[in-house]
Amino acid sequence: MKTRQFGKTDLLVSEVGFGAWAIGGPSMAGTIPIGWGPVDDTVSIKALEKAADLGINFYDTADIYGFGHSENLLGQAFGNRDEILIATKVGQKREADGNIKWDHTKAYILAACEASLRRLKRDAIDFYQFHVARLTQLEQGECIEAMELLQKQGKIRYWGISLNTFDPEPEAEFMFKHQLGAGFQLVFNIFNQHALSIIEKAHQENYGIIARMPLQFGLLTGKFTRETKFSTDDHRHIRLTPEVLQMAIHFLEEDIWPLKDKYHIPATTFSLSFILSFPEISTVIPGIKTPEQALQNTHQLIQLDAEDIELLIQLYHQKFYKLVSLMEKAVK
Repeated sequence: MKTRQFGKTDLLVSEVGFGAWAIGGPSMAGTIPIGWGPVDDTVSIKALEKAADLGINFYDTADIYGFGHSENLLGQAFGNRDEILIATKVGQKREADGNIKWDHTKAYILAACEASLRRLKRDAIDFYQFHVARLTQLEQGECIEAMELLQKQGKIRYWGISLNTFDPEPEAEFMFKHQLGAGFQLVFNIFNQHALSIIEKAHQENYGIIARMPLQFGLLTGKFTRETKFSTDDHRHIRLTPEVLQMAIHFLEEDIWPLKDKYHIPATTFSLSFILSFPEISTVIPGIKTPEQALQNTHQLIQLDAEDIELLIQLYHQKFYKLVSLMEKAVK
């Protein structure tokens, strides 16, 4: 497993990380699913261990994933091992009525960090992120004060922000303007290249970059058909509507898979290789639930030809952006 420098930090991160949202298990925000359906904790632990054996040293989670369960599993698997780098997120909490509320107050972040450290069984969090904080919350400043205090106390090593999927610019620009934090987590994949300009600027400003959602909820693995259905406790039940599936598979069949076939590699490998072909990206974090997926997500990664990267960028501007717009409508 190759490693890359995480911006201006001293973190050397595996170019493929472990997205730990799914292992948090099924969870609901009121009546809305925010998990990936049932998982087996025994299998999840084996997946974490297999990933470490394969050289993955970067694990991304959040306190809201399974309402702490994902962090608990990471703590169980790794505890305070120095060679394992843990990134987690803060700022969303479950209210008494079961709904999710943003909370980026200083008091909440300080308390939430302590809770995450306990679950993770860590002395410090390597990279602590605002969980899709919005511009108003950044401008209020309490959340920034909290991060700077936690860093001074040694409870976190570095901090940054996980940006909004469909409108990441305002918060990114605020961070750039005030030279805050050390890194960004953002959505970037073949279908959704909206954040490419942020990636380029972040690289110039020496920020670390985590590419999330690299397989676009599984669409870019090639395992779905137009008839694929998702259980009601899987968030894709809402996000990947029949209309989204129809359009996505049309683009896959017409534009993406014919290009993939040139390289004679699996769909997942091709999709991850596209992202890692950008040297600006520090690490990509596919969701991993099983040891087999850990293998699939680290196998035969290659550098795509420059002309093919440019073609996929052009296809985004010509076609794929329509799919991203449709996905945005599905969650509004």
